[in-house]
Order: sequence, then structure tokens, then C-alpha cells
Amino acid sequence: MTVRPQLRPWQRALLATGAAAALSVGVLTGTAPAAPATSPTPAAASLPCDLYAAAGTPCVAAHSTTRALYASYNGPLYQVRRASDNATRDIGVLSRGGYANAAAQDSFCARTTCLITVVYDQSGRNNRLTQAPPGGFSGPAAGGYDNLANATAAPTTIGGHKAYGVYVAPGTGYRNNSTNGVAKGDQPEGMYAVLDGTHYNGGCCFDYGNAETNSRDNGNGTMEAIYFGNIKVWGYGSGNGPWIMADLENGLFSGVNQHYNAGDPSISHRYLTAVVKGESNHWAIRGGNAQSGGLSTFYSGTRPNVAGYNPMKKEGAIILGIGGDNSHSSAGTFYEGVMTSGYPSDATENAVQASVAAAGYGK
Repeated sequence: MTVRPQLRPWQRALLATGAAAALSVGVLTGTAPAAPATSPTPAAASLPCDLYAAAGTPCVAAHSTTRALYASYNGPLYQVRRASDNATRDIGVLSRGGYANAAAQDSFCARTTCLITVVYDQSGRNNRLTQAPPGGFSGPAAGGYDNLANATAAPTTIGGHKAYGVYVAPGTGYRNNSTNGVAKGDQPEGMYAVLDGTHYNGGCCFDYGNAETNSRDNGNGTMEAIYFGNIKVWGYGSGNGPWIMADLENGLFSGVNQHYNAGDPSISHRYLTAVVKGESNHWAIRGGNAQSGGLSTFYSGTRPNVAGYNPMKKEGAIILGIGGDNSHSSAGTFYEGVMTSGYPSDATENAVQASVAAAGYGK
């Protein structure tokens, strides 16, 4: 691992200059719970999407069930639906730029069960994630909508507060096929996700990122998403996995080669930061411990040496927990993630990693 980076002057000055986008709760469904007067604020002075924006690669999608990803954000993080009466409740933050109000979920879901129905987009572009529709996957139960995550299946702590992640069991998936501002074609983009590095399987495919807009396999290069797991059918790295790889459609890539790439290590931190980014004939995989330290680069170079991946043909949908064709035999847990416009620099991602570590996952 590299040494944890220091925040640069422009990052420390971010909030003072007003670079963070001011978001209105009015563009989102529902109303966030009121903040208790004694709620503490996060330790990080600038949150991930503030850092990306200041560097000229703003978030176009920002999803989290554990915390705000902008220092100015005061809206809902996600929505739950309870089984007893099918009522829904938006779960917001304890304070502006703060942590999730898990107590509101616990109260609403007491004596019944709840499902996560919406993961809201904090960027203001309304790129929210909802129940994934049927797709081209030909496996079991391919014809129906995917399952929704049990709202209490992934309890965690962050910054001393209780929170919940999105627990993806096989058959569970979220999607948005009609997005705003997400990269298409060969346009540059970046993405990161904080995941549970101990919850994975060899199914296809636990992804977060850019996918086809019709839930079908539309050919090589029509996706660009983070994958996490230990499947070896298409690509793999060193050791027995799990690995961070890129799902580029019709292939999980750990580097330039179609199959084995020694530079992509097995990585299984309890809280894991996974990064994939791509631009014209260049892409990278990075990763690290979301609790401390920096990011390591596992691959940075040209597009895979297989026909169809240069130039890319990204379509701009967003998926979570499934493959581009709605293949849904995977498992994993998602806490937060973003997608950007433009190719973020390593320095920007290092600052984001410092913000993630400062958030205090597991503490």
C-alpha cells in the first residue's frame, strides 16, 4: 500500500470557495428526517464528490446508504418499504453532509421486515437505483424483476454511528436504464465503490457501474463497471481471489490480457475501496483498504487486446449487483459509490480515499 496522502490546499479550501454543488431536496422523492440537534458532523472536511468536482471530474451519480457524499447534501439516501403495510420511508442523514439516520429505519421497520426500494442519487441528476427489470440473462428466473435487498441484512458502523449497506444475495439487483450525464461511447469516466471485501462469490456478476440501457448483452465494450468476486471464467488475477476487475461486457478483465494478469492481486479487506476508470484506449484498476492507507494501482494501460474494446461503446445505464444482461447469480455488499464525468487523476482518487478512510467505516 502507498502512504496515506495529505489533502492538497485546493481540497482544504473547497468548502470555503463553494465548489460543492448545492443540492435541493425538492428534486428527490420524499423528505429526509429532521436532524437531531446533537448530531456530530463527519470528520472529513471535503467529501468524495466535493473532491471530484474541485478537480474537474464531477460526480454524475452518487449512491450511498451510509452517508452523504457531498458536504452540502441534506436529502434522502435511500428508501425502505415495510412488509406489514407496504408503506415506504425515506432514510436521510443525521445532519447536512453527515451519516445515515439508521434509527429512523429501525423505528419504521420495527416488528416487521423492510426492503430497500430506492438508492437515491445525491448528484442532483436523478440517477437513482431501483429494482432491476428483466433482461437478456437466460438463467433461472430470468423473466422477472430482480429481488430487492433486505434492509437490515448488512448492518455496519461508520464514524461511531449505526448504518446499513445494500446486501446483494443471488437474485438481487438494482438498475437505472434512463440516466442523465453518464458516459457513453468512448467518453471518459471514473468510478469507485466501498464494498464488503469478505462477502463475495463466483457468480456473475457483482457489478457497480456503466451498462447497457436495454438490459441485454449488446457486445464487447458496451459496459464499464467495477466487478468484485472470485469467478475465473473470463479473467482473474493472482492467488485465489477475490479480485477487483472491470466488467467490459463479454469479459471480466484484470488487465490487458483476456484471462490471467499477475498484477491484479487477491484483495479482501473487510471494507474495500475499488476503483475502475477509463478513457480513450486507456483504463485502470485501483484498490485499497477503506479503513486506512492509500490506493494501489493494479493495472493502468491500454484497452484489452481483444477486438471490440477500443473504442468503447458504453451505453450509460447504471447497475448494482448484477451484470449488464441482468445476470444475477452474484453476491456482495455495497456501502457507497460514485460515477464521474471525465477521467479522474490518481491524485484526486487518493484524496477521495483519504476521505473514505476518515469516514470511519467499522468504527
